[in-house]
Amino acid sequence: MTKKIFVAGSGGIGEAAALLLREWSKFEVEIFLGDVSEDNLRKAKDFVTANSQKSSRVETVLMAKEGSSETMNAAFEECDVLLDCSPGAQAPRMARFACDFKMHYANLTEYVAETDEIINLAKNAETGFVLQTGLAPGFINILAMSLYQKFVASFENEKIEKIGMKVGALTAHAHQPHFYGFTWSPIGVATEYVKPSRVVRDYKITQMPALSDRETIVIGGRTYEADLTSGGAADLPEFFAGRAKRLDYKTLRHVGHYGWVDSVIRRFPNDEKLPAALLEQFLSEIPAVEDDFVLVHASVEGFDNRRVRRIVEKAYFVEPLQINGNRLRAIQTTTAAPLCEVATMLLSGKYKGVILQSQIQTDEFLNGDFVGKVYQTH
Repeated sequence: MTKKIFVAGSGGIGEAAALLLREWSKFEVEIFLGDVSEDNLRKAKDFVTANSQKSSRVETVLMAKEGSSETMNAAFEECDVLLDCSPGAQAPRMARFACDFKMHYANLTEYVAETDEIINLAKNAETGFVLQTGLAPGFINILAMSLYQKFVASFENEKIEKIGMKVGALTAHAHQPHFYGFTWSPIGVATEYVKPSRVVRDYKITQMPALSDRETIVIGGRTYEADLTSGGAADLPEFFAGRAKRLDYKTLRHVGHYGWVDSVIRRFPNDEKLPAALLEQFLSEIPAVEDDFVLVHASVEGFDNRRVRRIVEKAYFVEPLQINGNRLRAIQTTTAAPLCEVATMLLSGKYKGVILQSQIQTDEFLNGDFVGKVYQTH
């Protein structure tokens, strides 16, 4: 049976999700691309259909910036699931459309207030609402849950000393003094360096300032640095409060980057103006780069039932991908693939109401077609 999927937001992640769904789905799909820009819609449709052997329908829907329209409503009436790739502030609005038109829903946003609003909105929904299901939050949290389950099964101890989640969207080459290149939203980077990070310390949820707990880590024989940033932990602090002595999410960077960021932040002591000032400095000094890779590392550390210290960890290194002659950057595929995987899980009809990262079936997700092909998980 043909499934109809509405992708709200036709930027880099939205067009990647549409392309992956159309090319890799085991069932027939029809894609509805929605955006407030006709130019974006035209480019996205060309991207999805160019050089493809698929003949399935790809429609474009010009979306209103506020409220709805007859065209939008007609598309929503047809669709089974809404994948929200729009700006995070739009998430509650998109979720309301899903509720009103009885569509399944999945989003990418790390915004806390908007996520809480959707949880309240959709708690009794008959369709499924999977929240924060991109790369981070998203894949990294499900990977950490999988490792925790493996640790408990192997070592018969549900109390954990340390859970670490680390993700880096990095450039293949990095130059001094910043040792960085933008592979995604500059404002997103500036924001995550400023907003506080939710962590678990001594089994309790707390907040720590971003960039306040730096460490050096060797992954695959290469050295990186990692530090606390906002947004990537999803609901795992709530799940692991009382279970883990320590849990945090950190962003991986090339060595030397965070020292440069510290030097920039010291120039702007006013906290209220810091995000804008940081963004302006970043844009003036750091280049945008297409040649990227994504590095993911999760670890669970604790004691087994004989009090021997153990660690279970896993890392994935993802490079850009070619599909039908289209080049997808690593940040596109690693963010879009979890969203597509969740769409497939929702379309199975097994899920309803709000599903957070700690509640997703880890084996089904990690062994799925989209995640498996992009991350090489099997």
